[in-house]
Amino acid sequence: MCVGVYILKPIEEKPLKSASFFDALIPIAVLICLLGAAVYLFGDDSSSGPNQIALLFATFAAALIGLKNGYTWKKLEDAMIEGITLSLSAILILLMVGALIGTWLLSGTVPTLIYYGLQIINPSWFYAASCLICGIVAMSIGSSWTTAATIGVALLGVASGLGLEPTVTAGAVISGAYFGDKLSPLSETTNLAPAVAGADLFEHIHHMLWTTVPSFVIALIIFVFMGFNATAAGESGQIDEITSILQQNFNIGLEMLVPLIVLLVLAIRKMPAFPAISIGAVIGAVWALLFQSDLIANQIDMTQGEFVGYFKLVWTTFFDGFTISTGDEKMDSLLSGGGMSGMLTTTWLIMTALMFGAIMEKTGLLDIFVKSILKIAKSTGSLIASTIATCIGTNIIAADQYIAIVVPGRMFKEEYKKRGLKPVNLSRTLEDGGTITSPLIPWNTCGAYMQSVLLINPFDYALYAFFNLINPFLAVIYAYLGIKILRIKPKQTA
Repeated sequence: MCVGVYILKPIEEKPLKSASFFDALIPIAVLICLLGAAVYLFGDDSSSGPNQIALLFATFAAALIGLKNGYTWKKLEDAMIEGITLSLSAILILLMVGALIGTWLLSGTVPTLIYYGLQIINPSWFYAASCLICGIVAMSIGSSWTTAATIGVALLGVASGLGLEPTVTAGAVISGAYFGDKLSPLSETTNLAPAVAGADLFEHIHHMLWTTVPSFVIALIIFVFMGFNATAAGESGQIDEITSILQQNFNIGLEMLVPLIVLLVLAIRKMPAFPAISIGAVIGAVWALLFQSDLIANQIDMTQGEFVGYFKLVWTTFFDGFTISTGDEKMDSLLSGGGMSGMLTTTWLIMTALMFGAIMEKTGLLDIFVKSILKIAKSTGSLIASTIATCIGTNIIAADQYIAIVVPGRMFKEEYKKRGLKPVNLSRTLEDGGTITSPLIPWNTCGAYMQSVLLINPFDYALYAFFNLINPFLAVIYAYLGIKILRIKPKQTA
């Protein structure tokens, strides 16, 4: 009996071909064309699915280039999975942020912030007050879009009644909304930027203060000076109407701010974002049961008993948010929302964007663009300036702020690390260049949305969105002067 021994030779992989500049342009061209088509066909709803499909097809185009150049599908698939893995921490935080927004709406925390914010309105410094109020609201709910569509629209109505400039008011609304959004731990972009750069959320927010707060203060000073000659010609009835609706539907008081104070204390004590936000959401739920019993009683289903009804409503708020009917559609939009389910579309967009970035990186297509940029970016200042320029260019070409954060973040992450720069430098720069400039571009999803709710073209209000204009320039100045550029300390050897 003969026994044959067969030796299986390992399958030899084909040598990889270097990607050409033309190779790198193909996925970019596919992405630009499809994103443009998505904005044209679906308008403001393009981020609710169309943009994700555009990113998927651009990912397939990049994968085909990779296959042509010798990469196996397994390697490309592993790269996509690894890219998605980078977002898992941000996704967990985003889901809990959704729960927190819902419970803070139900508990009266957000309505109380809005109520007290509106009390500081004064016609003699209306522009600055509008900017500040939008900043407070956006920071409390983590959404520049919701702030602009509700408080912003109301402020524009008041400005019209007072005979004030609507374009300046719109600029103040945009400035405040994006200032608050950028510094809120509830904001999607504020969570996304550090996740892409590999930085801690609260360290990222702390590092942003150095460019964001001075920019906002300068913007407020400009708005104050612009309001010196502004005179009131009517009554601010809309503001009174909003505060009246808040008082009719919620118990308003300083004690409602306890959930916010607890979250701020936890952030200052540097508790990780996920448990801190989770605690804030739970406290919001408890505060709702303690202080908003009348509101809850009008919302619950009594068929299963009062206790079960209360418990079910709070539970629903965690996963599906809070909904209220005040008789005013705009106020309903402001005071309804949240829930983990509300974050699923954003999660989908983040995952597809990271897949595209991962394939572009794995196949060497991103490297082609990075090398051409880094040829002129010799210093730290020029590197940060190039990052900001890339973010702005991505906002213009790709027409979406999430892509303007993810793609440049993937492109420059390794270079920042090689130069001994902490990840927070990159995460802050992604926001200074990507998040801030998105509403200034009419065909960007943010610009298109703002135009649809404010009814003013971004090209018109962009001249008065002082915070959004100043912030990127101040970031570049800081970079070249070496102000608050944090470096990785070398490990000490024993």
